[in-house]
Amino acid sequence: MAMGLIGRKLGMTQIPTEDGSMTAVTVIEVGPCTVLGEKTPEKDGYSALKLGFGEVKPKKLNRPQLFEILKVLLDEKEVQELKKLRGRELNRAIEEKGIKLPALKIAEFRVEPSELGKFQPGSQITIENVFSEGEKVDVTGRTKGRGFAGVMKRWGFHGGPKSHGSKFHRRPGSIGQHTDPGRVWKGKKMAGHYGNEQVTVKNL
Repeated sequence: MAMGLIGRKLGMTQIPTEDGSMTAVTVIEVGPCTVLGEKTPEKDGYSALKLGFGEVKPKKLNRPQLFEILKVLLDEKEVQELKKLRGRELNRAIEEKGIKLPALKIAEFRVEPSELGKFQPGSQITIENVFSEGEKVDVTGRTKGRGFAGVMKRWGFHGGPKSHGSKFHRRPGSIGQHTDPGRVWKGKKMAGHYGNEQVTVKNL
């Protein structure tokens, strides 16, 4: 089943290998994810499952987002009763009913059209439903944001002389050539925003 799950990083630890050395590992909480909807080729042009992960309080969602999820989790009669309420009354009613809103992170995962009927909206998907032990996976996440960084930190430039008399310690140096081409090449490694971008590591 070519699908994925949503998770969050819990931290890091280390595990021993067969030769006695230690290997650093990242601990990730994966699922369970709630099916919030599906995309069909007839209506949307592609097939996918919309999954939600992690509980949030009702006040963290606006009204359209809130009822989009409630329509999946509750029957029509209960939804209509809740629609009569607003603001704090609505939030209090949801909490009193013990309704958990899986909307901390919402994402879509492409699936084959034949697999759309396997999971009904409102059902939960666990890691056992998607992956098997020892299977390699692709992990997508966001890197740590480091703000505006210089070329030494961002690109690993060596920098200039460290000794007395030098005024060229952490600068990038020349960024161009001569009269030809007479411009700076696109993609030139320079100082700028570093981190906080989506990265996928394959075959872990």
